[in-house]
Amino acid sequence: MKFNYKTTMFSCFVGYIVQAVVNNFVPLLFMMFQDTYGIPLSRITLLVTVNFLVQLMVDLLGANFIDKIGYRASILAAHVCSCGGFLLLAVLPEVMDPFTGILFSVIVYAVGGGIIEVLISPIMESCPTEHKEKAMSLLHSFYCWGHVGVVLLSTLFFRVFGLVNWRILALLWAVVPFLNGVVFLKTPIAPLISSGEKGMTVKELFGNKVFWLFLVMMACSGASELSVSQWASAFAEGALGISKTAGDLAGPMTFAVLMGSARVFYGKYGEKIDLHKFMVGSSFLCIGAYLLMSVTPSPYISLFGCALGGVSVGILWPGTFSRASASLPAGGTAMFAMLALAGDLGCSLGPSLVGAVSGLLGGNMKAGILAGTVFPLLLTLCLLVGFRKNKGKRRI
Repeated sequence: MKFNYKTTMFSCFVGYIVQAVVNNFVPLLFMMFQDTYGIPLSRITLLVTVNFLVQLMVDLLGANFIDKIGYRASILAAHVCSCGGFLLLAVLPEVMDPFTGILFSVIVYAVGGGIIEVLISPIMESCPTEHKEKAMSLLHSFYCWGHVGVVLLSTLFFRVFGLVNWRILALLWAVVPFLNGVVFLKTPIAPLISSGEKGMTVKELFGNKVFWLFLVMMACSGASELSVSQWASAFAEGALGISKTAGDLAGPMTFAVLMGSARVFYGKYGEKIDLHKFMVGSSFLCIGAYLLMSVTPSPYISLFGCALGGVSVGILWPGTFSRASASLPAGGTAMFAMLALAGDLGCSLGPSLVGAVSGLLGGNMKAGILAGTVFPLLLTLCLLVGFRKNKGKRRI
């Protein structure tokens, strides 16, 4: 096999599939953990929180240690942790306290997921290719396809072999980061900052007003995406009164497919599309999708709004990465780490706001979604203010 920058880009694509497995496989087993090991849901939900907090911590620390040990060593460590976490998941619950074993496994693969989130985008950005915005959009679509693949393939496995064999599936998912790590061991990885130049420090970044604007945009992008996707299944079931399986397909699966399709669309035709205009249009479309979900009386129109939300948020996260890289070319690893941190904070804040407002109003999901409209509204404001022309040139 010949290793070149095409294989590097391919490995970046698979890296986001690994990230999707890290975030979406174990939640499929929550009810099984409760039934088999007697773990209460209150403790099971802690697994999601720990996964999120560990990845946040890695985002925060990554700016310091990744540049010191190098991109290759860091991305290999990420895949070792991801693979090891799934191997441990298949073994530890049977040889020690089940919850402790599962929790330790989650922590191990969450470290890998956090490093992947910080590193994959700058590795892709460093590849010597034209139309980097297209490549970035296509890259982030693979998280969506990974999410869809994890749900569909896992569901098919459980249907054929039974849920009792979930450990075998965990071992099979461990093969993905193992093989991708082998490729990253040999494929070329270019430096993000040219030789002789020095990337910006965290202190320098936070002293830059434009960087603060990108932080807000990343937080709003993550919140706009997750506010709907995390509640899509419950919204679909509540709006149409359909089963859990149908709700998953009509809600989060449809959302993920359409979000990935929007990213593939820009990845294919991006050189013909102004990224700024596309992001502004998408943010307005996101506001419209939220309003369709929250204020229309028809459940079918509301469900259409949910699907429209997937299309609208597709470009927001990768587009912000691309614009930040173009506006702050010396941002380096620290910039990507801080942007990932802001995005993760938004991913937590958005669903939390929707859930809190819905709970305060007696489980009114539409009211919660309406409250979540604040995120695409704020993102639109950032785009309009940040991209205004100053003496004929855009600020970002």
